[in-house]
Amino acid sequence: MTVLVTGVAGFIGAHVAAALLDRGERVIGIDNLNDYYAVSLKHDRLARLIGRAGFDFMPVDFADHAALTTAVAPFPIDRIVHLGAQAGVRHSIDHPHAYAQSNLVGQLNVLELARRSDRCRHLVYASSSAVYGANTKLPFAVDDRVDHPLSLYAATKRADELMSETYAHLYRLPLTGLRLFTVYGPWGRPDMAMWRFADAILAGRPIAVFNHGRMRRDFTYIDDIVAGIVAVLDHPPPDDGAVKAGGSVAPHRLYNIGNHRSEALLDMIGALERAIGRPAIKEFLPMQAGDVVDTYADISAIAADLGFAPTVSIDVGIPRFVDWFTAYRAR
Repeated sequence: MTVLVTGVAGFIGAHVAAALLDRGERVIGIDNLNDYYAVSLKHDRLARLIGRAGFDFMPVDFADHAALTTAVAPFPIDRIVHLGAQAGVRHSIDHPHAYAQSNLVGQLNVLELARRSDRCRHLVYASSSAVYGANTKLPFAVDDRVDHPLSLYAATKRADELMSETYAHLYRLPLTGLRLFTVYGPWGRPDMAMWRFADAILAGRPIAVFNHGRMRRDFTYIDDIVAGIVAVLDHPPPDDGAVKAGGSVAPHRLYNIGNHRSEALLDMIGALERAIGRPAIKEFLPMQAGDVVDTYADISAIAADLGFAPTVSIDVGIPRFVDWFTAYRAR
């Protein structure tokens, strides 16, 4: 099977590509290698993939329809895992146009690529737990209302889900959207809280603790995320008229992929302190614009359909992250 992976130099994309190569798939990876964070980290992730049997990489911006179409034309794409996006809730407040271009135009281009293909049998795309926005019911379930986003990033991800529903209805294209919950682990992103906190603790700098620490997150280790994505990829939604997870009767499903545990932010910081071996200097601050107080994934839909069961708690995952981070930082 030949799989197109977008955002292959990104945190999740690089891990998914490695997992697919491990089981013998051919992977066509694309990434525009933008400078949202250090491009050197993206090259370091790619270095672990380039040279492996079955892997091809192309520096392509999927928001450029002509460039995307030309780049993938020589390859017989059977499946697509669309993980590329402009990420970051807070960044979207100051750079809204980047999100419209990457997350809206880019999603449309990938949908068009899939529907015009005579081979593609499943498009899996990344949504986000941010779509739940101002919801107060916990845990978040895929059938909950998601029409009150608190950031432009969240709004673009919900728009991606709606565009995908339309394509599944019009073209009977099998699609699965994944609402990912606070992913962390080796090779993560520098804008993520766990990376920023670890870096500050090691350097003796204060860490910004928003909402005075009264926040909770469903922290999900990268290996569990990858296991969920690969399981989803292997099971396209049937076009059988039945109601799917998320409410569609077209071949379109929505799943939460999380750890199904809501951890206090201060507990996460405590786990980091123990793994690093020194205390954090905490600067308690008010809530940030666009942020949410709690996230907590109801994973019953993906568990029932595919047997998904996360295995890594923060007490295990955070020391693994710290071991990798300290080694990488020392380089």
